[in-house]
Amino acid sequence: MIITEKWPVLGRHERAAEWLRIWTDLGRAPRTIDAYARGLTEYLVMCDREGVDPLTANRAHVAYFVRELTERPSRRGANVVSIDSGAGLANATLQQRLVPVRLFYDFLMEEGVRESNPVGRGRYTPRGRSGGHQRGLVPRLTKLPWIPNDSQWMEILAVAAEEPVRNRVMLALAYDSALRREELCSLRTDNLDPAHRMLRVRAETTKNGLERVVPYSTPTGALLSGYLAHRATISRARGPLFLSESRRNHAQPLTLWTWSKVVRRIALEAGVARFSTHTTRHLCLTDLARMGWELHAIATFAGHRSTESTLAYINPRELHPTGEKLRVAC
Repeated sequence: MIITEKWPVLGRHERAAEWLRIWTDLGRAPRTIDAYARGLTEYLVMCDREGVDPLTANRAHVAYFVRELTERPSRRGANVVSIDSGAGLANATLQQRLVPVRLFYDFLMEEGVRESNPVGRGRYTPRGRSGGHQRGLVPRLTKLPWIPNDSQWMEILAVAAEEPVRNRVMLALAYDSALRREELCSLRTDNLDPAHRMLRVRAETTKNGLERVVPYSTPTGALLSGYLAHRATISRARGPLFLSESRRNHAQPLTLWTWSKVVRRIALEAGVARFSTHTTRHLCLTDLARMGWELHAIATFAGHRSTESTLAYINPRELHPTGEKLRVAC
């Protein structure tokens, strides 16, 4: 099993390897499996180090694991933009590490190996003697999304204007169509409808399996036309839209990590370190709200199953017409 080759500790814990094998057989995305393997590996390493059998571990052992995570210094060091946990890992990262541990214990309960889950989850029950909201093991922090102000946005666009056409069209599409990073990098040539300035976001590339068709602007269409002509000098084959131009991976599909590095470089050069690959999605959805779109329409555009997810993307205190500035800059 490839996953145990990458994470050897899983090979020493038969039940853990079995659980991951089931998720893999169910067709979960490779990145999801990798994230689950990473989180569970860290927990199992802690168990091995402390002499704890993970099959019989209790809440105190999980609490010790949480304390380790909260005290761990970040490997990014000076590149850390903000830390909302008050320690080395952000609150969202803590939640991400605990999810596979909780799911693993859910699996053990279903298999009759355990009677309870030491991780638990936050839930709401009808009010009564013991009813009400029960907090999860680690409080979940929900913050308003960060959006650059006008001057910061103009700095980003000034730097982006000097980028190669591929990077400019990717930034424009990421905003116009509110694309997630994976959706953007997974676009294919046959997902485009230039005549109607529409693109199809395939279900298998989305976070929740919802396919959608979204528009892009006229200036972005012109920029895209220029990129397609440039792409033909790299490869005339149909397939992934965005290709690498490096010597090492020439004409290969552009990876998520390469695009993240491009955006990070632009952000640092512009002096706006908080700008990320997801910021354009926040900007787009916030601008749609500013223009008076109804919430359910924005949710459909974004590919959200629930309007609650959409609300988390819109910062009512940061609404400003950045969209028009992007179109002009492109």
